[in-house]
Order: sequence, then C-alpha cells, then structure tokens
Amino acid sequence: MFGHFLGTSPAADAFSVAFRIPNVLQNLFGEGALSASFIPVYAGLLARGDDREARRVASAVAALLGLVVAVLVLLGVLAAPLLVDVLAPGFGGAGDPAGRHALAERLVRIVFPGTGLLVLSAWCLGVLNSHGRFFLAYAAPITWNAAIIAALVWRGGTDGDALAVAASWGALIGSALQLGVQLPSVLALLGGVGAPGALAGPVRQVVANFGPALLGRGVLQVSAYVDLAIASLLPLGAAAGLTYAQTLYLLPVSLFGLSISAAELPAMAREGAVGTDDAAAAALRTRLASGLGRIRALVVPSAVAFLVLGQVIAAALFQSGQFGAADSRFVWGIVAGAAPGLLATTQARLFSSAFYALQDTRTPLRIALVRVGASGLLGWLAAFHLPSAAGVDARWGAAGLTLAASAAGWLEWALLRRALARRVGTLPVAMGATARTWVAAAAAGAGGWLVSGAVDGAHPVVAAVLVLGAFGLLYAAGALALGVAEVAALLARLRGRVRRA
Repeated sequence: MFGHFLGTSPAADAFSVAFRIPNVLQNLFGEGALSASFIPVYAGLLARGDDREARRVASAVAALLGLVVAVLVLLGVLAAPLLVDVLAPGFGGAGDPAGRHALAERLVRIVFPGTGLLVLSAWCLGVLNSHGRFFLAYAAPITWNAAIIAALVWRGGTDGDALAVAASWGALIGSALQLGVQLPSVLALLGGVGAPGALAGPVRQVVANFGPALLGRGVLQVSAYVDLAIASLLPLGAAAGLTYAQTLYLLPVSLFGLSISAAELPAMAREGAVGTDDAAAAALRTRLASGLGRIRALVVPSAVAFLVLGQVIAAALFQSGQFGAADSRFVWGIVAGAAPGLLATTQARLFSSAFYALQDTRTPLRIALVRVGASGLLGWLAAFHLPSAAGVDARWGAAGLTLAASAAGWLEWALLRRALARRVGTLPVAMGATARTWVAAAAAGAGGWLVSGAVDGAHPVVAAVLVLGAFGLLYAAGALALGVAEVAALLARLRGRVRRA
C-alpha cells in the first residue's frame, strides 16, 4: 500500500527514516533485550513451580520498563531534529531540496509514543511465550498493520507528505491496539497485577542480564542505522529502496529464524533450570540440531527465491501506482545482496537464544561488536565504490550495503557457533543435509526462472502466483526426492491437519 501511493519518492525516504529512528526502542527494549533477560528467568521460575515469585518478577519488570520507556519517549520527541541530523545526514543539506528533514522530524514526533506502547507489548510477548502461548503475541501486530493500511486508504488521494503523516498516526493508533489485544490474556495468566518484587533475587538477575542484552541489540541496531545513514547520502530513492528490500528479506528471518528461536528460548530455559549441567548441554544440542534443520529447510529456498526471482516478488507486492517496474528491479538488486547471508542471519538468532537460555548475554554482545564493525567498514566501501566500479548509477550502492551485511552475517554465525560449542559441546555440521537442501532449492529456482520467462507481460500478481507456485512445488518435490527430512516432516504435519479439518 505504501509503495502504491509513495513509491520511492522523497516522502517515502522521510517515512523510512522516521520509522527507523523510534523503532530502536522497540528493538532494544522489546523483542531482543527483554526476551533475552526476562524469559529465561521467568520461564525458569515457572518450571520450578514458583508461580508467586514469577508473578512478582513479571510485575517488577513491567514497572521498570514502563518508567524507562516513558523517559526515553519524551527525550525522543524533544530531540527529533537532532536524531534526524545524526541518523540521516543526507537530509536537509544544500543538495537535498526535497524537504525530507522537516517531514522526518514531524513523523518521528508522531510515532515515538507508539513505539513506547510496542515495548510494553513486547513484555506481554515475554509472558505469553513463557507460558507456551505463541499465537496471540505474534498475531497482535496485525492490528498495527491494519491501522496503518486504514490510514493509507483514508488519505490515499492526498499529497505524499500528508499521506506519510496519516500513516504515522495510523501507526500510533495501531500500537495501542497491539498492546490492548494482549493485555487481557496476560493478566489472566498472571492472575492480575501483583505487587512488584524488590530489586533482588530474580528481579536483579533480569536487570543484570538486561544490560549486556541491551548493548548487544544496540550494537546490531547501530549497524542498521549506519546502513540507513549511508543510504541517505546516496541519490534520492536509495533509503526508500533499502526499506522496501528489508520488508522482503527480513520476512524469512522473522517467520522462520526469529519464530523458531522465540519458541526454543523458553523451552531451553526450562530445561536448563531443572536438569544437571551435562543433561542441559545434551538437551541444548538436541534442540539446536532440530531448530537449525528447520531453519535451513525454510530459509535456503527463501534465499534462492530472492536471488533468482526477486523482481517477481517485488513487483507482486509493490508494483502499482507510483512504484514502477524500474523500482521493482532496484529492490530486487538490494534483496539479492541480502540473499547470501539469510541462512547465517537466521541461524545466528538461534545460537543467540541458546546463550540467553544459559543466561549468558555477554558473549553475543562481544560477537555483535565484531559483526557491526565488519558490516560498517564493508558497507561503506561497497556503497560508494562498487557502483562506480560496475559502471551503474550511484544509488545502487544500497545493494552494496546488503551484500556487505551478508558477509558480516556469516562472520557472526561462525563466531557464535564456535563460542557455543565451547559451552555445550560439539554441534552437528549436517553438511549432507545442507547440500541436499541447496540442490533442491537451486533446481526449483531454475524452474521458476523458466516459468517467469513464459509469463512475461502478465499482471505482476498473476505472474507471482504462477512463478512462485511452481517454485514451491518444485522445491517440495526435489527436497522429498533428495531426502530432506525437515521438508518431509513439515509436509506430513500439513497433510495431517488437512485430514483433521
């Protein structure tokens, strides 16, 4: 919807920057640091049957989180001009007459309070996940997206700046809805809001774990903001193109990497809380092997699809109105740069969850520092030197940013894997299963490419249905023929659900 109305216009650039700035609070305090510090302690108390103490810890964390977030939201609203200056240095200068700086300031002030509500929503996610209630926490953001879409439709006939403002107000309203739909279930699980526990024992443990986890997530956020800052220095449309591409390549990371990691974190924490050290290590290795296999079976074909069929995907989702075929090709190029690192990025999230289950938040922090340093250096070189070396327009430097991030992602994966092996023992390599998965995905990609040529000229959505449908069927058939166990298990579960339905 946003692509239809704004494409890669200056207003889209401003919107991309404005949304990225306050989202740092959600990513720092929410899903990352809060899950890493709160869930292992809370789930461990539940596993030991200490429900009363678990409730006190949850109440204390909610109180502390609300206080800190309120202060930071106020500071963010007041410091909006400075934030835009720092994180989008290409906005507002003599070479940028599009008014992106002023619009980005305005949008930041609108969406920042909503981001505070999303952080509290992440606390609800931590409680629900610890009790094995995953669906509501991850379905709740539908209300956030629905509110933004409603605002876009409502103001669809206005100019770009007014539409971006309307979408920001939709995001604020959606944040309140996302929190509101989760609260009743959370309060029911907690038996109401109890008196917060004192800053001692388990609560102190949560706070102690929170610091390194916050810094670790902060370091990774710095990497994303460095990419955005570099993109703001590239020609018009680069920042918006990078944001559209992230919408695509972060989808498998969220659907397959973060979802599996989120499901495994409370389970690994419970097992570690009640077992011996050797038993806990063995259980972690078993869960890691299973999780890594499921991630591999789903992310490898996603990476191949983005690399080979990225234009088909981008066109189906974004190509209408102000977003043309050239924009689809541009987004494809950026997504193709991210594709080689998708498997490393998703599996690294599971490795980090294993460290968090062990209540070790410092090792992921140290490795994140290395990853961000490598990504920043490589990203700067790739963004400003690759386009000229390749003889293409300078805004294609955005693709260089994602290619650099892919390389840094594999470095993080290798370092996390080695460090985790020291804690829990040697981790399985599964070279044979990995090779079979890549072969099946590559064959499906070749088939999808042939189908895309046959349907050239069809409506983008029709073309995507035919091309991606063929790709999915070919991958499933190839994976079954080559004995990819995770795909066979997934299809068996789907067949069982269809029969029960």
